[in-house]
Amino acid sequence: MMDVTERFLKYVKFDTQSNEEETVPITPGQIEFAKVLVEELKTMDLEDIYLDEKGYVMAYLPANIDKAMPALGFIAHLDTSPDMSGKGVRPQIIEEYGGLDIILNHEKNIILSPRDFPELKNYLGKTLITTDGTTLLGADDKAGVAEILTAIDYLKKHSEIPHGKICIAFTPNEEVGRGADHFNVERFGADYAYTIDGGPIGELEYENFNAAGAKIRFQGRNIHPGSAKGKMINAILLAQEFIDQLPKDETPAETEGYEGFYHITNIQGEVEEAKLRYIIRDFDSVSFVKRKEKMLQIADGINNKYGKDTVTIEIKDQYFNMKEKIEPVRHIVDTASKAMKAVGVVPDIRPIRGGTDGARLSYMGLPTPNIFTGGHNFHGKYEFIPTFAMEKAVEVILKIIEMYTEK
Repeated sequence: MMDVTERFLKYVKFDTQSNEEETVPITPGQIEFAKVLVEELKTMDLEDIYLDEKGYVMAYLPANIDKAMPALGFIAHLDTSPDMSGKGVRPQIIEEYGGLDIILNHEKNIILSPRDFPELKNYLGKTLITTDGTTLLGADDKAGVAEILTAIDYLKKHSEIPHGKICIAFTPNEEVGRGADHFNVERFGADYAYTIDGGPIGELEYENFNAAGAKIRFQGRNIHPGSAKGKMINAILLAQEFIDQLPKDETPAETEGYEGFYHITNIQGEVEEAKLRYIIRDFDSVSFVKRKEKMLQIADGINNKYGKDTVTIEIKDQYFNMKEKIEPVRHIVDTASKAMKAVGVVPDIRPIRGGTDGARLSYMGLPTPNIFTGGHNFHGKYEFIPTFAMEKAVEVILKIIEMYTEK
């Protein structure tokens, strides 16, 4: 049986970087990776193996006991972040990590140091997998894919272990918020599911941000600067005026825990026209609405000052806090927590300062909390993952399945 590390090292070689374009089906590398996974599923002799034209992979392992019990789902995503290249990933294996700096790239002097990332000290003596400093690693979420398939392969090869129906799925474009766009919950067939898409070992999450995106356009008036007094309206300065009216201490760099924020992600501008893009995040639904209202009020104020349609703003909801949908079936979180403890992992139940496919799936009728993959520093060149954390994720998946068999 291929172990989880071997699988992971194989999977990171696929360039599955997603992008912000409305690509349908998906980026070509994701389809290539999906096809390879389908072939692996066939060798495991799973049932109803499925790859659709949009890049969703599904399959299931039928129950091997005659007992009424819920069908469990395990989900990971195919794509890696658009923030950094996932092409030509060259993972480095650091055995028996000794606590010193790890030189990722001699030529570019890129160093993974415990001075900057003190969590490295938690893994003394462990084997780490890092990048070579030129790409991200892809543990988000190829580690999740590897962990799910390793657990399913183990069950398939150990038919004496009792289990109910197990459903698995791999989704495209999660990193750009579209992983659940075309997810067929009915076809998937699970009563409850878990995304294997979290960070360091022990993470267990069933709360996430309410999220929205805002596009703001400023219409200026360009006049020769020599005769512009009382006539010119500089769109760049309008954008600055808008930014200045948002709370300075409510940005990602100034917030943590359950604190929400406004995050400017893009700015473009000339005198005649300027554009801003924001994401809006808050755990509390009432505060979330107030944040959106705040942006609309600022736009109204600028329009009252400079004229109608000087500012146009479009705010679109993206996903909502899954807690509302998870709480009525809290046993799925409790079972995951007990499973972690049973295999020697300390559960770290915390809110996701972001979102997962599970957030949207929970509102589509499939309650789906999130479990750790074991990785750190996702989306960049300092990403790393301890191999033992991946092994523990496999154990947690198997233990969850066992516990539902015993209920």
